[in-house]
Amino acid sequence: MQPNCRWMLFAPICLLLWKGHTESAQNQNPFPKIKDIPPPAGFHRLPQNSHSFSAWLEDLKLKKNKTVFLFNGKPKGDQTAQFAVIDLPIGHEDLQQCADAVIRLRAEWLYAGGRFAEIVFYDNASRAYRFSGQGDRTLFEAYLRKVFAACGTLSLEHQLQPVKHIADLRPGDVLIHGGSPGHAVIIVDYAINERGEKVFLLAQGYMPAQDIHILINPNDRAMSPWYSLPDERIETPEWSFTKAHFKTW
Repeated sequence: MQPNCRWMLFAPICLLLWKGHTESAQNQNPFPKIKDIPPPAGFHRLPQNSHSFSAWLEDLKLKKNKTVFLFNGKPKGDQTAQFAVIDLPIGHEDLQQCADAVIRLRAEWLYAGGRFAEIVFYDNASRAYRFSGQGDRTLFEAYLRKVFAACGTLSLEHQLQPVKHIADLRPGDVLIHGGSPGHAVIIVDYAINERGEKVFLLAQGYMPAQDIHILINPNDRAMSPWYSLPDERIETPEWSFTKAHFKTW
């Protein structure tokens, strides 16, 4: 039997197209919002106050594509840390990094609620940066750029308060290690089971400035992207924290 020459000619192209389609499908996020990410078996979300930071965080939209992009429009070199990407701006400068991502989320919630007078952050010299632009989005973005340039993990760590009871951890609370370098990730959702055990979703920005993204759990692929907290050490894809690093607003 003669080989099918036409198939032999186009087979490499077909294989490349199939591979590209498979990789593209794997890079798609099927969940429209954070609250649509299913919790592990036996866990469920609790109703949140509709005006709370917790409710606002879990209602955040997710991008359909899982690729994390940098501020310059290029994809991040390492694409293994994220489960999904939050649909929020990062600007076009290398400013919105890890602590800045936490600041962005907090400021966006206050801005959305019209609580403009509460939008304030402090630099390392304890100078206050207050937003005074009311509902002007252009002024809000300019304000955030100024804050991102002046504040960081060390100043934000000082602004936040220690978590008094680890059992009371909730969305909006932060794991932060101030320093140069330092890092910060934020709890964006949680679920609970009948025994009162909690699991959490964590999100981060990173260096250089990049999309805020939901983290995978590198130590428990079966539970990923959920984390069972608090362990003595909390290992995220790009940083290691301890329980002492938990802070709240």
